[in-house]
Amino acid sequence: MSRIGKLPIEIPAGVEVKIDGNTVTAKGPLGVETVTIRPELKVEQQENKVVVSRLNDDRKSRSLHGLSRTLVANAINGVKTGFEKRLEIVGVGYRASMQGTTLNLALGYSHPINIPAPEGIKIEVEANTKIKISGHNKQLVGDMAALVRSKRPPEVYKGKGVKYEGEHIRRKAGKTGKK
Repeated sequence: MSRIGKLPIEIPAGVEVKIDGNTVTAKGPLGVETVTIRPELKVEQQENKVVVSRLNDDRKSRSLHGLSRTLVANAINGVKTGFEKRLEIVGVGYRASMQGTTLNLALGYSHPINIPAPEGIKIEVEANTKIKISGHNKQLVGDMAALVRSKRPPEVYKGKGVKYEGEHIRRKAGKTGKK
């Protein structure tokens, strides 16, 4: 039995969960999330909890059990509290700013980089070098943070670039002079 899959998902106050076959819809203060579960699994609501169980013990069902439970839990938690990723920009002259819902980045290229925020994602620039990406869909938040980071990933010699907050960059020594 999957250790994660067998855990029931607690429904917090203020969140409404509706189950229609294998589709789970969570509605809360931050928005609406819908998760479709594979037919090898069954989702049911018991009192104030959502339980994901498998119909048989096939290898496919076992491998999808924990994943499906986590996807439903992320949808429920996302509409209640949301998810966020924080990025830091390191480098002389590197900075970020917001223009409406578009993130403007100056990352040492000859042109500015403009990234529009997708539906359901909120981007904030807290300082010139700190970016906060938040939303109710965990996957969209992570994808948006990865997209911003990919515009100038941190390099290993000086550590310049866009990195996640708290990310440790392994540094290389570089060249040593002739002796």
